[in-house]
Amino acid sequence: MEITTSTLTFAFFSQPFLLASSLTILSLLLALLAIRSKFPKSHPSSSRATSSKRTKTCNCCCSCNGSIENSDSSSVASITGHLNGVASAVDMVAAVSDKVAERQTGASMMEQLVPEITTHALSYLDYPSLCRLSMTNSLMRKAANDDNAWKALYHKDFTLEQDTVTPVNGWKAYYAATRAIVNANTEFYNIIKERALPAMRRLWLNADYVKCIHASGELFSGYNAVMQSWQLAFNWDQGLDFQVRDVRARVLTDMAWVTMKTYVHMDTGPFTVTNVFEFHNGRWYMVHHHNSVMLDGDVDQQILHAF
Repeated sequence: MEITTSTLTFAFFSQPFLLASSLTILSLLLALLAIRSKFPKSHPSSSRATSSKRTKTCNCCCSCNGSIENSDSSSVASITGHLNGVASAVDMVAAVSDKVAERQTGASMMEQLVPEITTHALSYLDYPSLCRLSMTNSLMRKAANDDNAWKALYHKDFTLEQDTVTPVNGWKAYYAATRAIVNANTEFYNIIKERALPAMRRLWLNADYVKCIHASGELFSGYNAVMQSWQLAFNWDQGLDFQVRDVRARVLTDMAWVTMKTYVHMDTGPFTVTNVFEFHNGRWYMVHHHNSVMLDGDVDQQILHAF
């Protein structure tokens, strides 16, 4: 039987032949894919090292520490471990959120308190402690610099007489100025006890308008005359043992005065004393001292012990 070219062409391009060819090719491809999946292709060590360095940023809280390694050697078990850690990660986030909320609540506790309660709590602190508290952080600085707190501290340490006073620079500055005046007044009486004339010269302002009136009633005017009067007082052989009570200070911008009672040997009546200070070159100087005898008991004995 003779087969022609046209007959072969028709046989190759007929529908049954094309269908069988397609099925055969598809079967071969599936077989190759099955063999490839069963025996994975190995990569060189250099390729694995390169791929292991590639990371992808992760925003989770799991053990990946913020990155997921994209390596061909990653196994399904590792991925499953990350997926199983989602529940633990959620618990960790909740715990951290609770801690942050607790910390924020503790930090804002002072702000949440009623101002009167805050002032009452701070009133138990003394002057140095309140200053140290203001240097801890911004929140404590705000609480420690509260004007009402310093007003309460002023009333506790000094006097309630000036409750209606409104200091120009606030109660903290007024407290500091009053503290400086009280310290200067204390220094004045320490100088008298020690009979230190050079220290007395430094305490007084060197001016012609300064005044000193001792308990005897004699007036000394001018810096030199005042210093001579103290030199005579310090030349006495008897020592001076006295107590200072009821100290009250009033401070203005550059002037202050202090009133008090002094008791010599505590067996005679008190002396009423007024000291006036002026602020010059960053410090307080005494410009006036007035000591008068309260008419109680032996006046002559009181004047004898006056200063």
